[in-house]
Amino acid sequence: MAFGPLWDDKLSMDGYGVFMTSDSITRLTFRRPDDWHVHLRDGAVLTGVVPYTARQFGRAIVMPNLPDPISTVDAARAYRDRIVAAVPEGLNFTPLMTAYLTDGTDPDEVARGAAEGVFTAAKLYPAHATTGSAHGVTEVANIRSVLERMEVIGLPLLVHGEVTDTGVDIFDREAVFIEQVLAPLVRDLPGLKVVFEHITTAEAAAFVTGSGPNVAATITPQHLHINRNAMFAGGIRPHMYCLPVAKREKHRQALRKAATSGSPKFFLGTDSAPHAVGAKEAACGCAGIFNAPFALESYVTVFEEEGALDKFEGFASLHGSAFYGLPVNEATVTLEKNVILVPAQIDANGTPIVPFHAGEELGWRYLG
Repeated sequence: MAFGPLWDDKLSMDGYGVFMTSDSITRLTFRRPDDWHVHLRDGAVLTGVVPYTARQFGRAIVMPNLPDPISTVDAARAYRDRIVAAVPEGLNFTPLMTAYLTDGTDPDEVARGAAEGVFTAAKLYPAHATTGSAHGVTEVANIRSVLERMEVIGLPLLVHGEVTDTGVDIFDREAVFIEQVLAPLVRDLPGLKVVFEHITTAEAAAFVTGSGPNVAATITPQHLHINRNAMFAGGIRPHMYCLPVAKREKHRQALRKAATSGSPKFFLGTDSAPHAVGAKEAACGCAGIFNAPFALESYVTVFEEEGALDKFEGFASLHGSAFYGLPVNEATVTLEKNVILVPAQIDANGTPIVPFHAGEELGWRYLG
């Protein structure tokens, strides 16, 4: 999509419509987007949250960090079936499964999952870095044979990029991870496709931009909207707490610049992570922000504020599929310039969850 002069009728752009008035764009129609990073949980909560993602996105890369990690082909296939069963009738949604890497992962199992069309990628969680990462990798050297096989077969590696050394300030853990782990990994395995997920720093944006074509990144809506002050505005705000945590304002601005740049290295990944209200508002609250219900409305607000609506379709619908080597979605969706009020809570099949932007007004409405 590329905008020319303002018109008062429909412009045809790559076969899709952009409705504009003499004052502003009032409607965007673009290829159906994909979410390249989402947590769907399991059981009753899975049934409650899947419809929100399936409503807006054609496909989604599903995270494997369940209480029993999705580390085998059979487990991934069974989890995929449970997700598909939770998709409301009439919605066309495809979950893309990932392998949870552990110190003991068998390269043959990962290769089999890729060959059978079950694994779209494999996920590296540094042990104890975030929710559900207790079974994660303690040293990248322990999975070297797995990564070498992935490089050969072209299976992308998805990376939660933080060191877990308690001596490193939590706000510096992403930058230190780049220096100590990611840069050497990319150097040693240049053919390995790597997605640096939910980046939060200027250092991460610069690293991805300066790396070769096999390195890309996802960016969440929350890291485009908030800086670390949001967690402490008038008191502790647990519903603004996620991992990696939001950083200083200079980092938020760097992420907004990267997301709206038009670079194919950056694409949409919500990292939507639902937790019950009680699990968030606790003495040791869970990390994660549930942004799936209004994900596109949240993202497009940023692109409008940055004067980059012409770059939105690429970020949301084109760059991710190109990096993964998948076809773009044929269907389209439409966003309309219209005020919506985000509810204070959402009932996810019996589990109350506070969504991102709870109680706020957003200036765009998803029409489908």
